Amino acid sequence: MKPDAQALGLGRRRLLQYLAAPGLAGLGRVAHAGGQIEEPLADAVRNALSAAVASGEPPEPPFSSTEAKMHYLRWKLEMNERLVARRSDLRTLQQRTEFLQTLWYDCKRARLDIALVLGLIQVESNFRQYAVSSVGARGYMQVMPFWTRSIGDGDANSLFMMKVNLRFGCVILRHYLDLEREDHFMALGRYNGSRGKAAYPDAVLGAKRRWEFAA
Repeated sequence: MKPDAQALGLGRRRLLQYLAAPGLAGLGRVAHAGGQIEEPLADAVRNALSAAVASGEPPEPPFSSTEAKMHYLRWKLEMNERLVARRSDLRTLQQRTEFLQTLWYDCKRARLDIALVLGLIQVESNFRQYAVSSVGARGYMQVMPFWTRSIGDGDANSLFMMKVNLRFGCVILRHYLDLEREDHFMALGRYNGSRGKAAYPDAVLGAKRRWEFAA
């Protein structure tokens, strides 16, 4: 999923404006450290992950029935209201709609629990697009720049783009869940670079409960 030059240029300008805004200088750097550890990847795994992040499929998910689509629309409406209540950086309805539609699509595509990913984003960046951790992880899902070298086009700045960041984050989390045979505790530890320690998985699983949706 390679962003076009115009969109990427706009993203960079927004990042600079965000960090230079009065009272916000440095704020973009404050985030939960999402320090995934760079590990060797087998060629087959690298190729599969590269293909997963490069897919240019549209973000609008297919639905098997009218009821399935209605469930999605009810979910999107409810999540929009929860994001408004949190006073997240997703300030406009258009921003929230694009974020939720993309998140839904990439979570379904990667076979991820959407509430889990929302909980992870809450813990990692508190829904801030331009967040940067103390170890250099970037964006909503605090993706480490080395991933763009390993499975992307090498442009770490693209991780500040919402669609790129969510795609990478979901693909990486699915990779860790596969490695850990669906053990959420261990996979979340890998995602944070703290495998085997309880603090981060407990925080994400606790936040996940705030994003559950059953209607």
